Amino acid sequence: MSFLYPLGLLGLIAIPVLILIYILKRKYTEQVIASTYLWTLSERFLKHKNPISRITGIISLILQILVVVFISLAIANPVFVLKGKANDYCFILDGSGSMNIVSDGSTRFERGKEWIEQAILNSADGSYYTLVTTGETTDVVFKDIDDKKSAIEKLSETQPSQVASDYTNALTVAQNYFSLNSSMNIVLLSDKDFETHTNVETVNLSSGEQNYAISSVEYQITSAGTSVTGKVYSYESDATLDIDVYADGAAQPVATTSVEAAKSAAADFTVDIEGNDFTFSSLRVAIRQSDALALDNEVTVYHRESAASYKTLIVSETPFFLNAIFATFGNLQRDVVSPSGYDPATCSGYGLYIFDGYTPATLPSDGAVWFVNPTASLEGTGFSRRGEEELEAPRTMVFSSSTSTKVQNLLKDTVTSEDISVAKYVKCGLYDTFTTLVSLGGDPLIFAGSTSSGNREVVLAFSLQENTDFVLSYNYTVLMRNLINYTFPALVDDGTFYCGDDLTVNVLTGCSAIRMESPSGKVEYLDTSSASAEYEMTEVGEYTVTATINNAQQTVKVYCSLPEAERLVRGSEVSFSINGEPSSLKRDGKYDDLLYIFIILALLVIADWMVYCYEQYQLR
Repeated sequence: MSFLYPLGLLGLIAIPVLILIYILKRKYTEQVIASTYLWTLSERFLKHKNPISRITGIISLILQILVVVFISLAIANPVFVLKGKANDYCFILDGSGSMNIVSDGSTRFERGKEWIEQAILNSADGSYYTLVTTGETTDVVFKDIDDKKSAIEKLSETQPSQVASDYTNALTVAQNYFSLNSSMNIVLLSDKDFETHTNVETVNLSSGEQNYAISSVEYQITSAGTSVTGKVYSYESDATLDIDVYADGAAQPVATTSVEAAKSAAADFTVDIEGNDFTFSSLRVAIRQSDALALDNEVTVYHRESAASYKTLIVSETPFFLNAIFATFGNLQRDVVSPSGYDPATCSGYGLYIFDGYTPATLPSDGAVWFVNPTASLEGTGFSRRGEEELEAPRTMVFSSSTSTKVQNLLKDTVTSEDISVAKYVKCGLYDTFTTLVSLGGDPLIFAGSTSSGNREVVLAFSLQENTDFVLSYNYTVLMRNLINYTFPALVDDGTFYCGDDLTVNVLTGCSAIRMESPSGKVEYLDTSSASAEYEMTEVGEYTVTATINNAQQTVKVYCSLPEAERLVRGSEVSFSINGEPSSLKRDGKYDDLLYIFIILALLVIADWMVYCYEQYQLR
């Protein structure tokens, strides 16, 4: 036996003090009586009825000495060594996305924590505990803790991730521990089945729960409406699943369909939303039936052109062709005013300003600018108007043959051999850096660049309404699409994203800050010093990317899904084996439970109090 706090035994000094007090204290008490005769009779009667009254004082002293002894022992905290009764434990808890599957009101991860907590409580005192979790990273939550309460408290703070776990690092950590201590008990708690496992006890936490999942969701806008397609899965059994489509956070679906899903096989679905006037910013596609894992039951897709920064103002007397081409891009919001109705003080906050046959007095600084058939030169535009060129007969425009990446992107999918003629155009002089896409006789007809404030700029040096057949050509739609994409460069490229993926955010010209907000509300700011910034997505749900560009904000939303490997009800892994020969040697245990000491102490205090009360009663 040893003492955790041996200085507590100094309390035994109180024993001789108690004895000294007992020796020196008075053995009588003063009482006022009416007659000594009555007192004598009373004393004889008490001695006859209570033969043990003489030893009550010594009993009280003994009880007080025992109380002091046990108080001192309690403070010193005696520890009894139990030879070879304790173990070292290393618990490896799977924290991957599938551990969020719910059964009987608790997740697999919670059941794993309960298993570890019970193992700690049932182990011998003096055992040492280590906890390793897998998930976003492999973390050693605590190492070589011998205090059960502290280990359980740290265990309770752990949470599962929503990414696919990698057991490689966990295996490396466990191997290192086993190499240092071959008697360590290693326990792996997961929902995977391991084909082989050596020197490791595996606990499978799966129990055949039902899980449905949705993936590969896309939309397509057609002349008849909007079509949403995707795939659904039923992993445990055949099922009939209802797919609902919600627009812009509405409580009621705008369309629905039913799908027969065979067990563990992808079932294609299509949901049609009728009406070419249907507009949306986002579509949430969800499985109506509930299951054990809600994280993979829905996906949200976004209409990129629906963001507020994509709002377009068309200033024109004859906006038909411009309005029509922008309408084909779905939800790209646009307003139309005549030149007489344009007021810079009230017409602001747009991502794009188009001036058709009109030149304003000042150049907007809060958005991109297009000039169609410019009527005058304007400071800050980077080009000048040098008059008009009216041809005797229409001539064919010439597409640029440059191999530069910018030209290739802007002329993507165009047919450069198509004959597009023009009979009248504006001669422009360029004194800033522009990329010429279409020209005639050395004069630029369609060119792109940036304004002096850093906003993107496109110039069409001719009218769309007359003197050209450009708007009737195949290239009109294709080139305008490319110019719109150039005007509104994507912060984030379209794609399917899963937890654990790195999101690439493009740092656009004039971008001073990029704010990332995760589904849980966590906010981070990305580095804008390079052409792109990387951000690791670790949560299922909607991420909000907000970029500050030339003091204006552009916002894009991205949906991140649960990895497909984590949707399986029963997963499998090849091996989790620890190399080496296990040892039967065990750590010495200990017993330091003071509960019994405190019980004895309480009984002694009660007994001493009873003796004291008895003495007082005898003196009445």
